[in-house]
Amino acid sequence: MTLSTHQNKAVEICFQSNAAYPEPFKDVLLDVVFVSPGQRVIEVPAFWGGGDTWCVRYASAETGIHTFTTRCSDAGNAGLHGQAGTVEVTAYQGDNPLYRHGGIRVAEDRRHFCHADGTPFFWLGDTWWMGLCGRLSWPDDFQALASNRKERGFNLIQLVAGLYPDMPLFDERGRSASGFAWETDLGRINPALFDEADQRVFHLVEQGLVPCILGAWGYYLPMIGLENMQRHWRHLIARWGALPVVWVAAGEQTMPWYLEGHLQKDASRARLRTEWTEVIREMRRLDAFGRMISTHPVTSARESVTDAGLLDFEMQQTGHGQPTLHHARRAQEGWSAGPVMPVISGESRYEALDINPTVTARDAREAFWAHALNSGLAGHTYGANGIWQVNTEQRPFGPSPSGSCWGNLPWAQAMQLPGARQIGLARSFLLATLPWHEFVPLPPAEGRRSFLPRSRRLQRLLLKLGWRPTSPAPIAVGMAEARSTVLAYTIESRGFSLDVRRLKGPLKGCWVDPTSFETHPLHLELRGGQLHVTPPARNAAGDSDWLLLVQPVGGASA
Repeated sequence: MTLSTHQNKAVEICFQSNAAYPEPFKDVLLDVVFVSPGQRVIEVPAFWGGGDTWCVRYASAETGIHTFTTRCSDAGNAGLHGQAGTVEVTAYQGDNPLYRHGGIRVAEDRRHFCHADGTPFFWLGDTWWMGLCGRLSWPDDFQALASNRKERGFNLIQLVAGLYPDMPLFDERGRSASGFAWETDLGRINPALFDEADQRVFHLVEQGLVPCILGAWGYYLPMIGLENMQRHWRHLIARWGALPVVWVAAGEQTMPWYLEGHLQKDASRARLRTEWTEVIREMRRLDAFGRMISTHPVTSARESVTDAGLLDFEMQQTGHGQPTLHHARRAQEGWSAGPVMPVISGESRYEALDINPTVTARDAREAFWAHALNSGLAGHTYGANGIWQVNTEQRPFGPSPSGSCWGNLPWAQAMQLPGARQIGLARSFLLATLPWHEFVPLPPAEGRRSFLPRSRRLQRLLLKLGWRPTSPAPIAVGMAEARSTVLAYTIESRGFSLDVRRLKGPLKGCWVDPTSFETHPLHLELRGGQLHVTPPARNAAGDSDWLLLVQPVGGASA
């Protein structure tokens, strides 16, 4: 058996069983050992494809002839055990960054991301929690949304693999054309659904968009059981691990079912923390391609597991209605905590979310800069209400189990919201202008501290009454490690001082509008190494937030 593929592009090899099994999903395990031309050996799990078919997928950056041999738990099944063949990997000549540079990994500094070949990767994610369900039709709707997000500048999509949030098992809103992710007796997965999902996940990759796969929402683990959740993840890793994906174990991992009684929740959270850690440990064992692994938390990924060393990066949830100062402080906490790893906000302010007050483009933009710049510019995930739950005009998602409805804006309108374009422009600005992958946050000075009530309930009440906390000016400052550039972000129109003594040589600076990325000249006023500045009154959107860029004369300009 001989097949061929290009570098970093998955090839599928299928095998036919000589025996029938009562429960093929559970009764048989098939693994395939691949040996590269350079003698690198990996063992890749195969997945049950329905009927008597098992498949394995393989990809490599190493050109040449790769050999493989199958190992089946039923050694007497000649159709699955002892099968051998070769895969020829040839050089990739196209412009898809995921094939040209490989999948995503943690960079050498342990603070940023890069492609497999070391090319820097700024994580700009979009949130499509229910993007694999039938309410986002294939191919028209899904491809239209992917095209829009690629044009906006996003490079990663967060998706849930069938066990969606804000609903119980087998809720009709989670159905696809082929049904649900699992059969209703929980005896096996539904291969037809995942064949449908393949089309979508492969399309993202072909568009240069990284699929960030969440296996389930956290509360499903006790519903289907630990062993079934581990089988669920084995199937996902076998099916998509050869693609340039990122793995996220669960959504809101330690959050119990919405309607569970308050007296039970502490015990449930502890159980979820412990058992999901075991799932992550098994994910690490199964993943042959070294894809990054984390989890989506209620607050912090590190705090969601019993062993933070199992995680490759810290994903935070920083709140939909929290003040901007809260997002800044969460980023600073993530940067300072151990073990050292990249920090991103994986769930932040969802633009147009129907809370009181409604989340605006300014809110989403402020959360982006406040968190990303205070965590070293590793990246950020944006979200738009209407897209995450896939509202359509005919079929809005409706209420969550708690009774709350987050809004009925259809996804086709939500993808045109201004915040997504502004945050996409932010990535373009960083890539074109700054050594962003060398940035570290500067600690907040005492003068930048501000009152923020500890009680979230009090914060929400004050926000509903129109209160906005007095934020530090600036609320975020970062500097390239080579001391070549300082970038500051302020959400207030009042003047402030910035210590630039660590920058080398004569300096130049400008204001950058974070809504349009037009630049405004700035005459630098330096006294004792302190730069004293006052932002322009309003940016192009009529808001008061601005970026300040300071560099040595002769450095790159915005």
